[in-house]
Amino acid sequence: MSQRLTCDVVVVGAGMVGASCAWYATRTGLDVVLVDRGPVAGGTTGAGEGNLLVSDKAPGPELELALLSAGLWADIAEELGPAIEYEAKGGVIVSPSPEGLTALTDFAAGQRAAGVTAVRVDPDGLRELEPQLAPGLAGGVLYPQDCQVMPALAAAHLVRASGARLLTGRTVTGILRTPHGAVRGVRTDRGPIHAPAVVNAAGTWSGEVAALAGAPLPVLPRRGFVLVTEPLPPRIRHKVYAADYVADVASDSAALATSPVVEGTAAGPVLIGASRERVGFDRSLSLPAVRALAAGAIRLFPFLRAVRAMRAYAGFRPYLPDHLPAIGADPRAPGLFHACGHEGAGIGLATGTGLLIARLLSGTAPDMDLAPFRPDRFEEEVGPG
Repeated sequence: MSQRLTCDVVVVGAGMVGASCAWYATRTGLDVVLVDRGPVAGGTTGAGEGNLLVSDKAPGPELELALLSAGLWADIAEELGPAIEYEAKGGVIVSPSPEGLTALTDFAAGQRAAGVTAVRVDPDGLRELEPQLAPGLAGGVLYPQDCQVMPALAAAHLVRASGARLLTGRTVTGILRTPHGAVRGVRTDRGPIHAPAVVNAAGTWSGEVAALAGAPLPVLPRRGFVLVTEPLPPRIRHKVYAADYVADVASDSAALATSPVVEGTAAGPVLIGASRERVGFDRSLSLPAVRALAAGAIRLFPFLRAVRAMRAYAGFRPYLPDHLPAIGADPRAPGLFHACGHEGAGIGLATGTGLLIARLLSGTAPDMDLAPFRPDRFEEEVGPG
């Protein structure tokens, strides 16, 4: 016999964003049920590198959300301790050419005006920051606010510390609504969960959840690979990436794009990214993508040529056409809230997103303007619900 459950809020998706929504919502006194068809961090979160970045974001609403989130991550790290492997390591963007460095420093100047700490670094300074870097680089920019967590651990600890009721292995099959259209919970393959509010934090699958409510969102999967090396002594001090990574993040192309992103981890292996391509939910290994990642990493750090890659894994970033997440109440389905579409920035933006959603759920004013993130802004593109 199916079990009936009642709560104040159902959060669909137990990745980092869903965990953050649960964390902040319970702190306002709300009774939260967190439901996922798989395990905690079983989707995009578990395939991520754990980036908490401000360096790759142009001035605007996403950067504002990133700065809000950065402060919240520091607070969480202080509360949860070393278990989440939070590292305030900083990021370094490098350019091989003087022209690229000029563009990079112009980009950094705009970020500084928006509250980012960004320090131009000459070639000698780069060698001091990262002695193993390839010679001949024109320079770069240091971003001390860039940080790192171990995403699966961080999500798990957030869920546990939140006190939310966690229901894994349950697939949401429908959104319960009143005759007047208001949301009243979710239907799952193991019975309904009744609540006056539902948060759609299902990552790459958020479009499917939105469609169940008749409030479509054009969320598409954007595949990315990560190479993992054998464990090494610490040799890479920061997150280091090439300036063209920023352009790849902002690109609308469905074709394969790669730009080197290299960083060490507390456990020893070096993580190498980043690739982007839209190929649906195809998880098959792409040799061109993996070879391009390895070649790009060696260009930045020549010592990696002699290092073994132990494995490669793929994940799917939840991509929305304007590169901004959907955060907030959906007027097409009263009681439905979206917290999705963060693409590759979901780990870093999760805390700010969770806080903003909790503010809305508890009826208090959000910490920033949510208009750019309106869930119904794509209505003309996807048609009526």
